[in-house]
Amino acid sequence: MRKCLGALVSVMALCVMSWAQSPPPTPAPAPPSTPAPAQTQPLPPAPTPQESSSNRAAAANRAKGPKFPRFEWFAGYSYGQTGFFNAGHWAGLNGWNASFALNAATWFGLVVEGSEYFGTSKIPTAVPAPFPVCPPFCPTTSPTFNVDTREYNILFGAQFPYRKYERWTPFGEILLGHGGVRGEAIAQGLDQREVSSGLPILAGGGADYKITDRFALRLKADYLETKFFKHKQDNLRLSVGIVIRSVRKKKRQLEDETQPEP
Repeated sequence: MRKCLGALVSVMALCVMSWAQSPPPTPAPAPPSTPAPAQTQPLPPAPTPQESSSNRAAAANRAKGPKFPRFEWFAGYSYGQTGFFNAGHWAGLNGWNASFALNAATWFGLVVEGSEYFGTSKIPTAVPAPFPVCPPFCPTTSPTFNVDTREYNILFGAQFPYRKYERWTPFGEILLGHGGVRGEAIAQGLDQREVSSGLPILAGGGADYKITDRFALRLKADYLETKFFKHKQDNLRLSVGIVIRSVRKKKRQLEDETQPEP
């Protein structure tokens, strides 16, 4: 029994001595520390399709500019039914009519216009005013004699277009300015001339028919009041011609420069 106990004690002593001499366990390496993620600012929300389309539409409207021409030039033929000498006879005179308009708004423009008419007027031989009576001026024709007539007008005023249709643009206008007339008649070798000037007033209107964005055909009719030889005359004129309009060039957008990828 003692031998057994002695052997057990010896074994236990050997175990204790081997445990004391064994090296301590090495601790496991700590995992490397990861840096904290940097705080990033939130991105703005992407524009919705509705917002993008509205922005493109606004940019397109800005690029187009005003929906009316800033400048308009007109030139054409004009016919005048006139009575510049108060002779009681209407004279059909041919001529020309030209104007330049600066449009300040879609419904309003400032106009400067020039016109001239020429032809033959008839004046009664018995009452030849404004020409002198016989003698010294004695026409050989009866009951009227012919007078070579020239009349001009330089007018300023306003034009009021109505731009609501695709092809037609009706308008009204009122103008005033300066006008002059000259009549020349020859009787028995005597060349007699009568000249007068006054303040003409014009009121009328017409319509433009669009041919292209730059060109249009204009038809117009006007009442022209003149004051020559200290009397008032009521005249009618009809005009037809071509209108040349200023066209605003469309600015190229980024979408036009960028080609879509296939």
